[in-house]
Amino acid sequence: MADTLTFSLVSPERSLASGSAKEVQIPGADGDLTAMAGHAPLITTLRPGLLHVSGPDGDDDYVVTGGFAEISAEGVTVLVERALHQKEMTQDIFNDWVKEAKEAHQAASGDAADSAAKLLADMVAVGGHIGLDSSQANL
Repeated sequence: MADTLTFSLVSPERSLASGSAKEVQIPGADGDLTAMAGHAPLITTLRPGLLHVSGPDGDDDYVVTGGFAEISAEGVTVLVERALHQKEMTQDIFNDWVKEAKEAHQAASGDAADSAAKLLADMVAVGGHIGLDSSQANL
């Protein structure tokens, strides 16, 4: 069995990454998971978080806001609502993403309000995880 799998990360705007990976750590909506070669087939929704890719040429991290991951024994395809390489994420971009999540939470009602609150909490948590401040004055 090969020790690598194919990996593809795609947003509506562009293809962010494509190639081989040893493992892909995915922020699944029901919990984090790691896909490796030989993984059982699975489709999962994503929550805002950090997608970590370990490949033959090193490691990469991507901040994602949601989407889906399709995992098979041979590969992982991740379709995201929005994503940026962690090195591209700035405090201003993070502030905008949190502001949008906060506005969605304020506009939601019923069960949607609970989902929007979870989205906002996950968005704030990912910022803290990568060293960005979620308590900026404009938030």
